[in-house]
Amino acid sequence: MTVATHPATMFLTVRDLIALTKPRITLMVLVTAAGGMWMAPGSLSIRSMAVMLLTTGMVVGAANTLNCYLERDTDRLMARTANRPLPDRRLEPSWALTLGVFMGLFAVPTLVLAVNPVTGLLGFVALASYVAIYTPMKQYTPAALFVGAVPGALPPLMGWTAVTGRIDVPGLVLFGVLFFWQIPHFIAISIFRQEEYERAGLKVLPSVHGIRSAKLQSVIYAGALWLVSIMLVPYGLAGTIYLGAALVLGAYFFWKALLGFKAEDDKVWAKQFFVASLIYLTALFAALIVDAL
Repeated sequence: MTVATHPATMFLTVRDLIALTKPRITLMVLVTAAGGMWMAPGSLSIRSMAVMLLTTGMVVGAANTLNCYLERDTDRLMARTANRPLPDRRLEPSWALTLGVFMGLFAVPTLVLAVNPVTGLLGFVALASYVAIYTPMKQYTPAALFVGAVPGALPPLMGWTAVTGRIDVPGLVLFGVLFFWQIPHFIAISIFRQEEYERAGLKVLPSVHGIRSAKLQSVIYAGALWLVSIMLVPYGLAGTIYLGAALVLGAYFFWKALLGFKAEDDKVWAKQFFVASLIYLTALFAALIVDAL
């Protein structure tokens, strides 16, 4: 049982509570949600957009906080997470549980009432699937990766439904881009951090099915991402500038995935592939913005 042992000032406590929500991840998610609202046909008032982004941020923050609560003991076994507030015993676990539950109970009903029921339902699915399915599933099967990619890809669709009030194919394409991107992105992480995950008892693709199988999955999903990213054009969400960028970036990312089969050092390749995934997504969204402007 984790018990806080480090004395803390109010400032440090607040800082650690904020850290539980994983602000950088939350900010990235809000950018994708805002992108979904921007690309959807129609418009929202400034007030509605603010409520949408605030409550979506709280849904993400709640999911991250409850994830930290549930994984506080396994986090102590991995170098990259051992310094988080709960495994480092700077906070009582009850603080994280209370904060996560409060944010979730406030955010989801507010999305339903102040935005629309469809967006509220998607917010609930994102929160519940991440906390109740993905988080415990990681200890039993690497298939958790595919479950975890769902809540990570829902925010742009939530942005779309916030404007339209319905789930349309173009909104699902936006969902698909982030879903298929996450698979190779996290496979890369699981390869160069394989020993940490094994020490924590988490089941990841390279540990359970072997690194070659993990590389094959990377190639398959990088290829699927390439195709899905192009679909934004025929559905009228992007034009020729984006199309050219999507073709080139997709080829680049697919080629980087293929290089894994020639790699002499799997961890070196995985780190390079991880960086390539960040370059790909950043450049793709930049091209989408430039195209729209």
